[in-house]
Amino acid sequence: MATDFAFPEFIRNHPEVDLPVPGARGWILQGEATQAVFLEFDEDVHIPDHSHAEQWELPVAGQVDLHRAGETRTYGAGDIFFVPAGQVHRADVRAGYKAIVFFNAPDRYKPKAG
Repeated sequence: MATDFAFPEFIRNHPEVDLPVPGARGWILQGEATQAVFLEFDEDVHIPDHSHAEQWELPVAGQVDLHRAGETRTYGAGDIFFVPAGQVHRADVRAGYKAIVFFNAPDRYKPKAG
């Protein structure tokens, strides 16, 4: 997809995610047991080592370098990756990256207050 891709208004009308990452924003689609998060990054961001429930991610614009299990792989629009529950990983996200991310947990992220 083109780098000028934008999530449509009906996605951006969902609750905004309370992200602890400067330069990033997103919107939550909440289920009883899972979350879908629509993420976009306006600047380069390093996300340090962490782990959580299962994650399935579909990049729709830009690129991310995912570091896990001693390997680094670059993902871009149309690629898909899966992170098993508990696997320690980190990422170098490039400005312009946008993705749809599903978490096998209802509470990976909270909506922004207000």
